[in-house]
Amino acid sequence: MRFRLATFNLENLGAVDGPPLAERIRALRPQLLRLDADVLCLQEVHGQKPKGARRRRLLALDRLLEGTPYAAHARVASHATDRDGETAPADLHNLVVLSRLPILGHRQIRHELVSPPLYRAGTADPPPAAATPITFDRPFLHLVLDLAGRPLHVLNLHLRAPLAAPVPGQKAGPSVWRSCAGWAEGFFLAAVKRSAQALEARLLVDRLFDAEPEALIAVVGDLNAETFEVPVRLLLAEPGDTGNGSLAPRALVPLERALPGDRRFSVIHHGRRVMLDHILVSRPLLALFRHLEVHSETLGDEVEAALAVTDASESHHAPLVAEFALPDPDRGGSSSAGSS
Repeated sequence: MRFRLATFNLENLGAVDGPPLAERIRALRPQLLRLDADVLCLQEVHGQKPKGARRRRLLALDRLLEGTPYAAHARVASHATDRDGETAPADLHNLVVLSRLPILGHRQIRHELVSPPLYRAGTADPPPAAATPITFDRPFLHLVLDLAGRPLHVLNLHLRAPLAAPVPGQKAGPSVWRSCAGWAEGFFLAAVKRSAQALEARLLVDRLFDAEPEALIAVVGDLNAETFEVPVRLLLAEPGDTGNGSLAPRALVPLERALPGDRRFSVIHHGRRVMLDHILVSRPLLALFRHLEVHSETLGDEVEAALAVTDASESHHAPLVAEFALPDPDRGGSSSAGSS
């Protein structure tokens, strides 16, 4: 039995100020079909509110998936809670997991294991009277899937981008700061958000290992960091960082290490090829890993495209898909060649 696990940042799917949805579908749908994923983790799916409706729905995603195998997959999406206590998709940047594998359980996590750090901004104008919480921009999803009788834990993350967070009184415009100090403090706050949420995901991973030392775990998504940066290092918890070889079974492994160095990128930024999207797996899941694909053939420079391309319909993130094979008991432990 083989199965394919993929992640793709669709980049503002359903944005009202973007290109027509039909154009985006023509660009994105072939990429989804090529992934041929049994489990597909998506980021940046916007919610839309139909005329007269009280709550948003993922209408743009519904249209994107029409006529594809993914339309029949089970779906789990992140949500926001309104003043009446009702839940519905948020307006921006929802997370979605589509699964052909049976879903045994799911939840979204936001500040359950890591409390919002308290911080008093030094450059805020006017100065704050007290410290305020630094909250995460969005939750992450944790699903438990049935993989041939074994639980497969999938965490779908989209960590904060390395763009300075707002500081009261320090912005002169959407992308213009009044002072270097204000921008630096905002950039620091963004780094705290990104690292603290990576910590929360790592704490969940350790709880999963506490309950099941041989757990099959995949942490996937747009982490907005490369493997040598703090957020990913927090998630990996490699022996070189912990200094304890006995903890190696709890470390996660980035599957992009299976690729040649010149293929390890999912975004092109100012001419730099960077790996911001990842599939990190536990050692027991690594034993089932066969190969990784990064579909970067149509990828353009996200900075140059923003300046040169009007209403770009493609995502500036390349999708990743990993293939795994489970032992076939009927063949003495070998893996079958057919899809599940």
